[in-house]
Amino acid sequence: MNETQTKSQASQKFSAKEICYVALFTAVIAVMAQISIPMPLGVPMTMQTFAITLAAVVVGAKLSTISTTIYLLLGAVGVPVLAGFSGGLSKFVGPTGGFLISFPLMAFIIGFGVEHCKAFKGAYVLSLIAGTLVNYVIGVIMFCLLTKSSVMTGITACVLPFIPTAIIKAILATILGFEIRKRLKL
Repeated sequence: MNETQTKSQASQKFSAKEICYVALFTAVIAVMAQISIPMPLGVPMTMQTFAITLAAVVVGAKLSTISTTIYLLLGAVGVPVLAGFSGGLSKFVGPTGGFLISFPLMAFIIGFGVEHCKAFKGAYVLSLIAGTLVNYVIGVIMFCLLTKSSVMTGITACVLPFIPTAIIKAILATILGFEIRKRLKL
């Protein structure tokens, strides 16, 4: 084996610290998902997006995407980690499944912005907005397709009631996340 292959293999492995961060944020997302307020049109208000944003800010694109994906895989196989201590594939093909499916992409986009915020001052804010919009767009599309609702009904049920809390959660996750990141020297 030559030196280039050895370096390539070494760079693909995860450190014990990275594995711990992934496990920690998988658990944080699962715990925060249980803070859930039912809403009239069937889309609950949860703290999952807070936890995903927090993970993205603290550990960046790769590790937050992995944490979110593991969280979803646990939920898909039936481990009760999704909102309301639920799990199973039915949650992914139901009216709120689009929100779940979009979580890894949301984490990646926000984490990418964190990793590039020193090179481009607006990168984090743009990525936070883009990640949130991706979550809403995929969520609304799936909601509308499965409930045979209009786009306006989907926006009314899935976006409008959540805007104030989304802003608050984003601000809190940003403040807390960057402070944790600084203290961990990441």
